[in-house]
Amino acid sequence: MSAIVRAEGLTKRFHGVTALDGVGFELRRNGIYGLLGRNGAGKTTLMQLLTGQQIPTSGTVEVFGGRPYENPKVLAGIAFVKESQRYPDNFRVRDALAAGRLLFPHWDEPFARALAHDFDLPERRVVKKLSRGQLSALGVTLGLAARAPLTFFDEPYLGLDAVARQLFYDRLLADYAQFPRTVVLSTHLIDEVSDLIEHVLLIERGRLVLDESAETLRGQVMTVTGPAGAVDTLTANADELHRERLGPLTRATIRGRVEPNEARAAGVELQAVSLQQLVVRITNATADKEPAS
Repeated sequence: MSAIVRAEGLTKRFHGVTALDGVGFELRRNGIYGLLGRNGAGKTTLMQLLTGQQIPTSGTVEVFGGRPYENPKVLAGIAFVKESQRYPDNFRVRDALAAGRLLFPHWDEPFARALAHDFDLPERRVVKKLSRGQLSALGVTLGLAARAPLTFFDEPYLGLDAVARQLFYDRLLADYAQFPRTVVLSTHLIDEVSDLIEHVLLIERGRLVLDESAETLRGQVMTVTGPAGAVDTLTANADELHRERLGPLTRATIRGRVEPNEARAAGVELQAVSLQQLVVRITNATADKEPAS
């Protein structure tokens, strides 16, 4: 599939602090990406660079074949919704939806109305008087109904309760199946979105430490539990991410392959690792390898 975003050596510094450090990757046309990482890792800065809200200190970024900064042709194909989304003070919910009709060339009005109904949005209410959950619902409604070829959700759904978040996930997946586009989800709720994400981008301390399909990752990372010697032998050629003692047993989380038949013969148990556990282990292993400042 063709790439619609290309970043090479992307670096951003703020007053001597490096928020992004030499990041390079591609986003293909039509896919759901998980942009993952701890608070302060650089996720929001990266999205600001991709959406033309910041200029890189060095490196290049291209979206739809052009530079996004002050480029109306490129920006017309992007929707960026964040948790701290701001609206004009006098805007009502219906005004925000009307703005969506004007701003987004692919806007779907019936879909927007259906989402507003599903989330029980009070269209006559002033936006600044909405609850946190209602603000989140308004944000995801705008992001979904925009049907932009490149859509970023920077955790705007954190204010939603569990039922409303599931509604968002269901509507996103159903609409994506009918109207494919490139969607980037930046989130801490990794287990909740693990079934949606097709590709993982993991940032740690401003560096891209993982750029891999979710399916491939699930087959690469596992826990190996058994007698220490057997675990050591079976994992000798793997990248160890974590190790712990469980009474007389040792459990290692590894990135690599262990043959099930060999594991059974050695009395060792293999278990799959959830996407959230995988991200935590890789993040911690990466941080442990960083030199002390």
